[in-house]
Amino acid sequence: MRTILLVILSAVLTAGAYAQTNAKLAQTGLKFLNVGTDPRAMAMGEAFTSVEGSSTALFFNPAGLARFTGSAHAAFGSTQWIAGIDHLYASAAVNTPDNDYGVFGVTFQSVDYGEIIRTIRTGNAEGWMDAGTFRPTAMAVGLGYARALSDRFSIGGRASYVYQNLGDGVKNVDQFGNPLTNENTVEVVSFDFGMFYRTGFKSLNFAMSVRNFSKEIKYQKEGFQLPLMFRIGMSIDAMDFISEAPDADALLVSVDATNSRDYPETINVGAEYLFMRTLAVRAGYMFGQDEHDVTAGIGVQQTVEGVGIGIDYAYMPFGIFGTVNRFSFQVTL
Repeated sequence: MRTILLVILSAVLTAGAYAQTNAKLAQTGLKFLNVGTDPRAMAMGEAFTSVEGSSTALFFNPAGLARFTGSAHAAFGSTQWIAGIDHLYASAAVNTPDNDYGVFGVTFQSVDYGEIIRTIRTGNAEGWMDAGTFRPTAMAVGLGYARALSDRFSIGGRASYVYQNLGDGVKNVDQFGNPLTNENTVEVVSFDFGMFYRTGFKSLNFAMSVRNFSKEIKYQKEGFQLPLMFRIGMSIDAMDFISEAPDADALLVSVDATNSRDYPETINVGAEYLFMRTLAVRAGYMFGQDEHDVTAGIGVQQTVEGVGIGIDYAYMPFGIFGTVNRFSFQVTL
């Protein structure tokens, strides 16, 4: 009972404190941190806060890694984002003997924005001058840890080094017509925190997380913050009400409520039907979004000579921007 009261109190206090700092919307930077990674989670509408998983849980709720039962796990994936932008991610986790000292994990994200033409306003007849091209870059490297404090309660966290370079900005030209530039580079350390609680009622789970907490940063003059996000979620295997057989099919249903510094509150729902512990069919819906809402995906997992192998795909229509596709490959030892 004391643990339950602690969980509820923590959720209320965190939500209240977060709401006080969330007065401004659409005023954050390093937005690539908000682009979902794991296809399994994204196919379920990113309603993944209360889903225990593998090393990819570090991207959504670090506490979801606490009860990882394997010895090690690694995942690699890509996202074909809008406007021809490509996101890559990787994650890995190593368990301690018998999970006595928790689970350690690392994450990596990078963004390829492609080559962009750069111009500057001038006083010539055209009113502008070609200043060449540049390639913006962004990356984040994280170190995470999660541990089960009891048979029901788990905690986790991740610290990430985040870097972004938008190229040299042309601010003027000298007397010979050569561009004068300044650097547009930022770096910061961000933190993610999460908790996970097994209620004891069948497979019902409750969880919450805070992501992208950091100090304010700036390029030149105006400061900005990372896309801070608070999530609270619940999930359950609906097959618990139908069959108690451990090898039966599973129907995971999850719901997340999201409060972000970027946009108003949203609700995400998702489901995953796992057939014979091999083939997974997933779908989700994101309420409150303008250009994307429906998500879907599929996954295949198999164990070969003691090594688990999984391939996942997620599909998300993105309105006028086309379609976003996600792929990943996972290995479990």
